Amino acid sequence: MEPLVDTLIEDARWGAFGLEDLAEAAAGATLAALALPASGFEISLLGCDDRRIADLNADFRGKPQPTNVLSWPSDERGADADGGAPARPHPGPAGMPEELGDIAIAWETCEREAEDQGKPLRDHVSHLIVHATLHLLGYDHVRDGDAALMEGTEIRILEAMGLSNPYE
Repeated sequence: MEPLVDTLIEDARWGAFGLEDLAEAAAGATLAALALPASGFEISLLGCDDRRIADLNADFRGKPQPTNVLSWPSDERGADADGGAPARPHPGPAGMPEELGDIAIAWETCEREAEDQGKPLRDHVSHLIVHATLHLLGYDHVRDGDAALMEGTEIRILEAMGLSNPYE
């Protein structure tokens, strides 16, 4: 079976950390929780450093500073009504998975946030991959109803993965 996540490691710390396997598990858990087959989809993931993500953040969001994770959905799947369910993507056929989009994650920011929050880096990165995968699937947190739906979905997925609620 083809992997769900196609991972490109630009910063060797991500390779040593095992980002590829962790991302596969977190993105797979996200799709499973939403009853979507991982075998029909593909996500591209870039494991980079703060400098690279700051450049991406400046280019795509006009914010020239590092952030923990960025995501670029392949399609607009967000709900029209605040708090409504996003449009469900359709899996691609065998050998031609539907591309959900791209994610970039920055080492230094993730490491610093995990330390500041007193949580294991693996748990924090798992949460960020779940969060970014939900963005690729049309979930958002700009409007209040959408934020409540996304947060509740994240908590449920992380709980299924044996991870604690990151919002407590």
